[in-house]
Amino acid sequence: MLKPSEFFKQHIGQEMKTSLSPVLNWLRPTILAVEKGKLILQHKVREEMTNPMGILHGGITAAIIDDAIGATLFAYDEPYYYVTINLVVDYFAAAKEEDLIIAETIMVKKGLQIANVTCEVWNESRTRLIAKGYSNLLRTERRKPENSNTDK
Repeated sequence: MLKPSEFFKQHIGQEMKTSLSPVLNWLRPTILAVEKGKLILQHKVREEMTNPMGILHGGITAAIIDDAIGATLFAYDEPYYYVTINLVVDYFAAAKEEDLIIAETIMVKKGLQIANVTCEVWNESRTRLIAKGYSNLLRTERRKPENSNTDK
């Protein structure tokens, strides 16, 4: 049976539609890179992700950051789920419909119970930082299902 990290690596270059996370499936990122403690995802800004001004909604940006951070921990091959304790997001620039954006996570510290992960969201050419977030996550006692690394 594949580890979750190997499952993600098999899907590099593909749009994610079969994750255990319904939010990640709705966001439909393309996986660009997977390493232990690091994940790079590309998202296309769709109309339903925008606010009335036609730019990426701040709540969707936060969801992209939160789910990318969660996927990073999932791909860390731990047997337990983690839950978000806090999520802090700073917004710097806008993205508009049809833009491609890159979300890159880095595990800053992983302890026995708490992990700290950051995520930067960039424009496709990585010349403009759109947002940066970080989260502390708590390990739960709930184990991941044995088939958590396979397509639905």
